[in-house]
Amino acid sequence: MDKRNLKLKISWIVLLFWMIIIFVYSSKNGTESDKQSALVIYVFNALGIDLNGMLGDLATFIVRKTAHFTEYLILFLLAYNVFRNYLNKKAAIICGIILTFGYASTDEIHQLFVPGRTGKFRDVLIDTSGSIFGGIVITLINKIRYKSKIVV
Repeated sequence: MDKRNLKLKISWIVLLFWMIIIFVYSSKNGTESDKQSALVIYVFNALGIDLNGMLGDLATFIVRKTAHFTEYLILFLLAYNVFRNYLNKKAAIICGIILTFGYASTDEIHQLFVPGRTGKFRDVLIDTSGSIFGGIVITLINKIRYKSKIVV
């Protein structure tokens, strides 16, 4: 197996592994999910950042929604890494966003069947915004790289 094929297979494996991780975390019931959010808030408190003091009741909400944004930003980056092997960069970004939106949608449907969890379209929008943010960052990086090549 040549190096390119190996890298492509690893890219697919990492993407699928991340999708499984998202599914597993979405399968945790409401109580377990709340404990994870509380743990994040505890870690911030241990670092001297009192999220509850600063944000009050919004602390848990912000932690949870930031997690949504971040996990789907990562999903997008992994998907882009796979798709760019088959498509041009612009098409790879679009396909990455579409995949992220689709997976976020099915994830929220999945949560409808998990005790203590709910499926919300708002979360799909937050998840998708993570992928759009990733697409914007990749586009800007590519433009900077392209311009620096012209200048040199």
